[in-house]
Amino acid sequence: MQNFDQRFKPDLTPKEMLALGVFGGLYFSDKPKEFPKSWWRSAKLSPDGKRHKELNYFNVNASQSLSVWQAKGWIHPQDPRGWFEWYCRYYLGRRTDDDERQIKRWLAMRRHVMQIKNNCRAGDIFCRPKQRQALLHWAYDSRKM
Repeated sequence: MQNFDQRFKPDLTPKEMLALGVFGGLYFSDKPKEFPKSWWRSAKLSPDGKRHKELNYFNVNASQSLSVWQAKGWIHPQDPRGWFEWYCRYYLGRRTDDDERQIKRWLAMRRHVMQIKNNCRAGDIFCRPKQRQALLHWAYDSRKM
């Protein structure tokens, strides 16, 4: 991960996240052409444009709708699909004035890492599945905790 902010150290690449199963398969089910075709080969994507919890790695719903994110002001015009779109573009080398805000949001997810570490036995990936799926949406790999 070249030229990443030194504080930003995601465990997973966008391609890995898509292959594991995130956002109920809904995010990028249209396979935007700006991203590498190789990302779609193993991606778990919705076949019908609807969210499917069984496409998530932990088989649970762990995200809010885009409309909720928009209402909270978390969506900026340059990345209308949200954080994961920002991360994909950042991963591919784009840098913008929104990077600091997005990295701070990613860092804030560490509280969930600590909750899993404090409440689950090491290696028990079925402990707190909703929290683990949420972490996966933010490129944290809780399978290693």
